[in-house]
Amino acid sequence: MVTIGVRGRFPAPVLFVLGGVSMYVGAALAVGLFDRLSPAAVAVLRLVGAAVVLLAWRRPPAAAWRGVRLRGAAAFGLATGLMNVAFYEAVARLPLGTAVAIEFCGPVAVAALASRRPRDVAAVVLAAAGVLLIADVRWSGSPAGVLLALAAAVMWAAYIVLGKRVASAGNGFDDLAVGFAVAAVVLSPLLFLRGAAGLAPLAEPVVLVLAVGVGVLSSVVPYVLDQVVLRRVGRARFAVLLALLPATATVVGLVALGQVPGPTEALGIAAVVAAVALRSRDGDPVAAPRSHPG
Repeated sequence: MVTIGVRGRFPAPVLFVLGGVSMYVGAALAVGLFDRLSPAAVAVLRLVGAAVVLLAWRRPPAAAWRGVRLRGAAAFGLATGLMNVAFYEAVARLPLGTAVAIEFCGPVAVAALASRRPRDVAAVVLAAAGVLLIADVRWSGSPAGVLLALAAAVMWAAYIVLGKRVASAGNGFDDLAVGFAVAAVVLSPLLFLRGAAGLAPLAEPVVLVLAVGVGVLSSVVPYVLDQVVLRRVGRARFAVLLALLPATATVVGLVALGQVPGPTEALGIAAVVAAVALRSRDGDPVAAPRSHPG
């Protein structure tokens, strides 16, 4: 399989950068949809697009749709879907930097709780400081926006914990497809937040194409790479590696939008890179693949 070659040839930080680039190119497409659809609707369409592509690619067996395996995949898919919905709605109310910084409380908390050594704690502190510097946090948003960003943080933490379980079970890609399909169905009522009139843009082919593009770039590619990495590393290292995402977003902004980082942002990027290098010196034991009861 292609993923086996990817897992063996590329270190985790490289996979995270590739996933981050894909994610933020997808985010650029999503911004173009905000004028036509609600942020929650865009998040659901992103989920639907990802589910369709994954189901067509993986075609999960019948065992993936029942029992404990289905419940685990559904929980993972719902956590992922709710994370995206909450974050898109938060970005509609808060400055992007503020929303990102608040949301990152989730993975930082996972890393802190899973740490057992001083090096881990130092890496978490460096990562948290770097993200705060990059985000240039401003607490000037609406209370609803702050609460939505905090909800996204909680869901991001759940995504890490549940994603590790799905990946360790040895059926990560199939369960990812099942989880996204279940979440797409459960969250589909969010498409009607603006009533029937709010769904009119869905009749435009360009909107549907953009929705599938957002799903592939922002969900399929980065989350598949996450599953590859989660089978190799522990939750603490995974959460610290997530700090590469804001740094990657800064680079994408520089290349694609001409947004030159200032001294504070540059210092934040350096702190994030130092945190990843510090935590990556020791590998976490690889979780042996095992059959998931179903």
